Amino acid sequence: MSMFRRIALILLAITMGAAPAVAQPVDGGHARVELISERALAVPGETVWFGLSFEIDPNWHIYWINPGDAGIPPEITWSETSGLPPENIGAFKWPVPELLPVVPGQIMDYGYSDRVVLPFPVTLPDDAEGPLLFEGVADYLICEDICIPESVDIRLMLSIGAAQLPDERSAQLIQAALMNVPPMHDGDATIAARGDAWVLSLSGGQLEGLRGNARYFPYGHEITHAADQVVSFGPNGLQLELTPAGSDEALPDPLAGIVTVGDTTVEISASQGAVLAGTSGASSGGLAVPGGGNLLLLMGFALVGGLILNLMPCVLPVLSIKAMGLVSATANGRAKEARAHGLWYAAGVLVSFAVLAVAILSVRAATGVAIWGFWLQNPILVTALILVVFLIGLWLLGLFELGTSVQSVGSGLAAKQGSAGAFFTGVLAAVVGAPCTGPFLGAALGAVMSQPAMNVMLVLLTMGLGMALPFLILSFSPGLQRFIPKPGAWMETLKQVFAFPMFLTAAWLLSVLGALAGYRMAAMVVAGAALIAFGIWALKSANQGAKAILLSVIGLAIIIPVFGLISATSFGEVMIALAWLVGLVVAFIVIARLGASGSSQIAKGLAALAIAAGLIWPLAQARTALGSGAQTEAYAAKYQTEAWSPERVAELTAEGRAIFVDFTAEWCVTCQANKLQTLQTRPVVEAFEAGNVAFLVADFTNGDKTIAQELQKHNRAGVPMYLWYEAGSTTPQVLPELLSIDLVTGLVEASS
Repeated sequence: MSMFRRIALILLAITMGAAPAVAQPVDGGHARVELISERALAVPGETVWFGLSFEIDPNWHIYWINPGDAGIPPEITWSETSGLPPENIGAFKWPVPELLPVVPGQIMDYGYSDRVVLPFPVTLPDDAEGPLLFEGVADYLICEDICIPESVDIRLMLSIGAAQLPDERSAQLIQAALMNVPPMHDGDATIAARGDAWVLSLSGGQLEGLRGNARYFPYGHEITHAADQVVSFGPNGLQLELTPAGSDEALPDPLAGIVTVGDTTVEISASQGAVLAGTSGASSGGLAVPGGGNLLLLMGFALVGGLILNLMPCVLPVLSIKAMGLVSATANGRAKEARAHGLWYAAGVLVSFAVLAVAILSVRAATGVAIWGFWLQNPILVTALILVVFLIGLWLLGLFELGTSVQSVGSGLAAKQGSAGAFFTGVLAAVVGAPCTGPFLGAALGAVMSQPAMNVMLVLLTMGLGMALPFLILSFSPGLQRFIPKPGAWMETLKQVFAFPMFLTAAWLLSVLGALAGYRMAAMVVAGAALIAFGIWALKSANQGAKAILLSVIGLAIIIPVFGLISATSFGEVMIALAWLVGLVVAFIVIARLGASGSSQIAKGLAALAIAAGLIWPLAQARTALGSGAQTEAYAAKYQTEAWSPERVAELTAEGRAIFVDFTAEWCVTCQANKLQTLQTRPVVEAFEAGNVAFLVADFTNGDKTIAQELQKHNRAGVPMYLWYEAGSTTPQVLPELLSIDLVTGLVEASS
């Protein structure tokens, strides 16, 4: 636009008595909000883009059209004094949101931080004249550790004339926002059920041939927002595996939302139908990987990532076994044996990674999705790993020996660390360590999982080579072996020290099992481990104290029928308990009269039985858990709550009861996190029940004047707020916004 034309338009606006569209940002508390327009001067009948602009304080955020698990999107309530009827004002066009993980894996929200403009169209009447006034109230929820509903008055005067005059600053902001509003996908999209999951498949259109981080943002709440979305790329598009919001959630038709792939985002509406062809398992020519990657580069990442795996906490304990064997062999000048150790260890690692690759490809062929670390999703395999790692810990601690004692310091460990031992160590290191995906591995594995079988195999074998490489180099490098210290008594001590990292590895795997099959399954494995430990100890002690072991076991076993007699409720139960009691007493007398040889044989048999039971029983229970699909679920709290009011607080304090008050709201993210992680946990619920604590809830979801006044009374700007009244006290203690189980249960115990 020429300078003369610009001046002419401004003069035209002045002669008409009009003012340019001007508004000033309004500070709502944690955001500066402004109503803006792309036009300073507009003509009748045209559609003008407006925008609600937010400049948000650091670490705070507002919400998208679908806030996710908690939150409220911004909205404008127009005043009756506005110059246009509401039907002339369109809805917000929503730019691509950010992921806002509140509690990773459990609570996920969608929204905006820093700066955002929400554009919307306004259609001017054909007979519009004079300046038009736009004013109203913008309401929005803004959150950091706490969530605060804020409202600001917005106002803008738009001039109407015979020509257009842009507001250049506002026009640039609105245009940038519109560029970030996803266009409609012009390809195909379907949603289909696959087992307990849904598969969203997209082909053609803007997404064809794209690779990168992918995510589906739903317009509704049909899916679990915080669940991982496994992506698979194909030559025609991609698939996303989604987790339904509930086990009884019906497959939607259509499923609407937006999908991002790298820097590209489209709006989709997926109808029910078969998974689209060519959306998984893309092929690549030669060494090229679709998406601009290169197979050699991915193999390089895998090699470096495999090297780094040796430093991961879940791998180091296993490597201690290999280290002890290498120390013994090299320090005693057995270079050939050291090289054999290195080769067999590398073979164990590589064979394990090859088997993992075959298993992954089989799972992908069956389900269409490849998942790294799937073997740690199987309760049977995890249970077996726990027991094996626990056994290794007992061996390292010296509770039993596999061959010549390490105390011989020369060939003891080497004898135990022969070819089979080195190979097994490599297998164990690979199986336990592979899921610990460290630096470089994430990119390599993510890029290759949907590639041809040969590419998957090559990358995984390279990863295994990287893991085995340090020991392999050390085994074949006499120069490096000179730095290995000479064997001595310190080796036995070091061996025992390495037992404790093994026990910690078992504890980590136990937590994995608890997440898979519940705390009861984890307790069964601990019981099995105790049986194994007892059996090994009894086997070791049978020659010296067999009779004492047997009599102690029978004496402890007598407690069971005694309790059975005490708790019996029928004649039949009494007779069964008496029969067991008599049998155990007879066994006690018989064992007491046995000789040393007979006692030793029976003790060894009992020890072997205990070891077998400790191994077989947990595995059988894990098989049952797998067959029934048992999973750990968050403890469903069933505490009794009441609505809060000052009057109810007065009544309860007069009764001398302790009171916990939860000032909360459905849109409050921190409130939901505290509820999930603290208030609905078993220890807190049981503490409230035991302490006869009254649980009052002040629900601020829809606003409440009385609740607002109570918040202000305690100098709080918004929810969450938690008040604790000790038994009989009328003065509450204001608790922190972030609760913990220990904090809440400690208050209850102190008040009891």
